[in-house]
Amino acid sequence: MRTLSLLALSVLPLLLLAQKPFPSLMGETASGTTITLPKGTGNPWKVVGIAYSQKASSTLEEWYEPAYLRFVAKHGLFASAYDAEVYFIPLFVGVNKAAYEPSMKKFRKSAEPAIVEHVLFSKEEIDPLKAALDLTDKDIPYFFVLDAEGNIVHREQGTFSEAKLEALEDAMLQ
Repeated sequence: MRTLSLLALSVLPLLLLAQKPFPSLMGETASGTTITLPKGTGNPWKVVGIAYSQKASSTLEEWYEPAYLRFVAKHGLFASAYDAEVYFIPLFVGVNKAAYEPSMKKFRKSAEPAIVEHVLFSKEEIDPLKAALDLTDKDIPYFFVLDAEGNIVHREQGTFSEAKLEALEDAMLQ
C-alpha cells in the first residue's frame, strides 16, 4: 500500500501538468526564421523538447535523429497515422546567453540539413518556463506533446530511450 501511495505522489505532478496550456516560447531557427510556440501551422500535434543547460543540451541532441526519423520522416509502424511538428529548443539562460550567437554559428556549420529547421535557439527567461512546465532539473531535457490548441497532453524527460519515444507517439495515437 505504501508503494502505491509513493507512486501516486510521484505521478501526481505529471498528471496535473497534462492538459495545461503550453506557455508562449519564441525561438529562432538557424536560417533566421522566428517561431513562436505553441502557435504554428495548424498541425494537430507538436512535439517540443527543451533543455536549459549545456549538459541537458547534449542530452537533447541524442533525441534529434530518432525523433526526426519517427515524427518527421515517418519511419515507424504508426508514424503515418498522425502529423506532428517537432522542435528541439536549447534555451540560453543567464550567463549562457553570451553563447547564443557562437552556438548558432557552430550549429549552422555542423548540423544535419534535415534537422536544422527543427532546432529553435531561444533566449527566453527561464523562471516563467520553469514554473509553468515544472522544469525542476536543469541537467535533463524535457519533452512535451501538444495538441492543436497548445495544451500539454504528455510529458517525458531525460535521456533518450525507445520507450520514451514510443510514449510520445502513443500520446498522439490516442
